[in-house]
Amino acid sequence: MILLTFASSLPQKFIMKKMKVDMNNSQIISNQWRNNQVFVKIAICLILIGFAFRFYFSSSIQISGFIDGDDDGKLPSPQQLVVANFTLSDQSPVNNNRTHEGSTECDVFTGEWIRDATGPRYTNHTCNTIEPHQNCMKNGRPDSDYLYWRWSPTDCNLPPFDPKIFLNFMKNKSMAFIGDSISRNHVQSLLCILSQIEEADEVYHDEEYRSKKWFFKSHNFTLSVIWSPFLTKANIYEDNDGHSMGPIELHLDELDLIWANQFDDYNHIMIAGGKWFMKTAIYYENATIIGCHNCKNENISEIEFEYAYRKSLRTVFDFFTKSNRKVNVLFRSITPDHFENGEWNTGGYCNRTGPFKDGEIDVRDVDMIMRDVELEEFENAKQVIKGLGLRLFDTTRLSLLRPDGHPGPYRVFHPFDGKETDLKVQNDCLHWCLPGPIDWWNDIMMNLLLSG
Repeated sequence: MILLTFASSLPQKFIMKKMKVDMNNSQIISNQWRNNQVFVKIAICLILIGFAFRFYFSSSIQISGFIDGDDDGKLPSPQQLVVANFTLSDQSPVNNNRTHEGSTECDVFTGEWIRDATGPRYTNHTCNTIEPHQNCMKNGRPDSDYLYWRWSPTDCNLPPFDPKIFLNFMKNKSMAFIGDSISRNHVQSLLCILSQIEEADEVYHDEEYRSKKWFFKSHNFTLSVIWSPFLTKANIYEDNDGHSMGPIELHLDELDLIWANQFDDYNHIMIAGGKWFMKTAIYYENATIIGCHNCKNENISEIEFEYAYRKSLRTVFDFFTKSNRKVNVLFRSITPDHFENGEWNTGGYCNRTGPFKDGEIDVRDVDMIMRDVELEEFENAKQVIKGLGLRLFDTTRLSLLRPDGHPGPYRVFHPFDGKETDLKVQNDCLHWCLPGPIDWWNDIMMNLLLSG
């Protein structure tokens, strides 16, 4: 009663002022609550957006690693291709991808050929060192799809060959390719890619232009190809077109001094045997005839080429094991040919226009024999070699999958011009078009050199 009386006795103006103050305070509190609500909503939105971006990019990374081109035969756009790059200042990169648990490097020789929309790294217009027999573009080969594939290892990315990095790595060094015409084919591919940065000066060639030497002046780098098809001493009686005038005299226990006497001059060597061991030959050991392959001579025992190949490789590897010179040696495995319905001199041809897929072709018996010998002798040598870096350059399988990469009839200039369409023309189904699949050997070679 007293409180009511007191309240009623308060001036009306004071009561109205008090109500106004209370309403203002309530409005401020209400505004603050609404502002807090807005802030909370904004914060929640930002968190949700962050989760969305994280999910999007993680998914993109996982998906991009499996993009390898379309299966319907269409070329993918360059944006679809996932290719790793070398990064080099003064240091050489190492491929840290691993093939099998416990291994230290990627197996770059196991993989597949996939579409590559970027095309070749040079053409017959930008490289002037392509030999006529491998200049498929100039010789009129009508298709070009064989130029749009790249080698892709199964378990890792193969960094593309970078001529700047390679030349910097080879500064003040020397490298030799030793073997038959496939080795010459390979070095010509390398020269074409390097010429996009620096053209080399040819400083030497032998009388038949089979062995050559080039010099890259700005890098003080010497590159050579040494023609030695048997790697051991051989007297060869045939012309430049392969027509024999008598059996080869092959000394299985003596090195070919053409390359052996130059061995100490090189820092890096790519060496290989090959198809020449299947030719008719008389075999010597200790300067004495021990037999013959395919001689059909009743006075000489027949010996399979497998024995000669094994013995010759063993002579080469024995030389390596006894050398005090620290040379990095890459031993290249056999390169299979793709002649169909005959051999090079019996009407064989190769007219396929795309790669094989895994499982569509097997290594021929004769190539498998040679490859088995190579692997066995290589592994034996690895057990005893000290100081010398000996590594296997195993291009057999990746080469087997490319029947489309050979000159075929286009080993000569426009072979069918002005001639009957059914005219039989000699095919080359062993060597490689330039540009062509052999260019990717250089990516693998660079990977091994820089990681070794």
